[in-house]
Amino acid sequence: MKLKINFMFIIFLSLFTLFALPALADTEKPWYVGSEKCQACHAEVFNVWQASGHPYKLREAWKVRYTGIPLPKGYVWDDITYVIGGKNKKARFIDKDGFIITTAKDGSPAKTQYNMNDGSWSNYHAGEKKPYKCGPCHMTGYDKKGHQAGLPGMIGTWAEDGIGCEECHGPGSAHAYQKEPTKATIAKRTSGEMCGKCHQRGGMDIPPLASKGFVRHHEQFNEVNIGAHEGTDCVECHNPHDRAINVKTACTSCHDEKASKAYSKTRHAKAGIECVDCHMPKATKSAIKTGQFSGDVRSHMVRINVDPKATMFRPATSKGKKVTYAKGFVTLDFACLACHGSRDKEWAAKAAKNYHGTN
Repeated sequence: MKLKINFMFIIFLSLFTLFALPALADTEKPWYVGSEKCQACHAEVFNVWQASGHPYKLREAWKVRYTGIPLPKGYVWDDITYVIGGKNKKARFIDKDGFIITTAKDGSPAKTQYNMNDGSWSNYHAGEKKPYKCGPCHMTGYDKKGHQAGLPGMIGTWAEDGIGCEECHGPGSAHAYQKEPTKATIAKRTSGEMCGKCHQRGGMDIPPLASKGFVRHHEQFNEVNIGAHEGTDCVECHNPHDRAINVKTACTSCHDEKASKAYSKTRHAKAGIECVDCHMPKATKSAIKTGQFSGDVRSHMVRINVDPKATMFRPATSKGKKVTYAKGFVTLDFACLACHGSRDKEWAAKAAKNYHGTN
């Protein structure tokens, strides 16, 4: 009899768990369920997102150790807790106490940032004791209180490493635990400000910040809003789940047909040079520069200033500190001389005059 009662209790508990979770999701404060939970229903989107750079912003070491990424001098994988990046541009490493590695393991000077485009190493705050305080842009559901995984160097806590589904869509419990999930129970945030939360450095209401002759990386929101596409939301050109280079909208979808037809007859077009190669040159440096006027990230300012005397940057003061801002256009050195290195800006200005043949 006792066995029967216990058996019935187990059945009751199972049924309660099965049917009560959706009800709880409707009444309790939503919580983060993790991107893996989304995969069951959104496999195609999930796979595209996994191939993007967003989930690679921060990963536990065990997810990276067999990818072939090398370590700073003297370290082995058992010394590493997390890897920052490691998808397209660069990788940095976090030690057993949660601090970003800035020296060789024995404390001697060493370059500790691995650059993936050319296999080189760079200094990153060389010799400093550098806590990991990259919230909220490298993780999902960031809270500035506490220390992730109990590591003193990790500033804040979060629900998921990297940029997961719920960083943009919000906590997913109310959606994931419904019998029949609907769009009403999950956020769909498509404003440029949603992307601008991370794709800027010093604030969304200032010009793009620059340093050492290049725009700083993660300034795309500011570049758009000071350039020719001011007011354009990122999702008009980009699928937020996909890699940034896989744009969903071609330039010719919006721009003058006459200009594109005129360009199609030029030697640049015949050589396979696309609109972005001149209007969105790599005027930004994330990890390395590949030439005097070529970094490793495309500018989003689009407008080309064809005045050979124009300068792209201006000094300024912000909050008592000296800074450098971009002016809202790219100059001929980045647009033309990155490829035509033996020429000068005066030559480029003559060649650029009415280049699209629309005047």
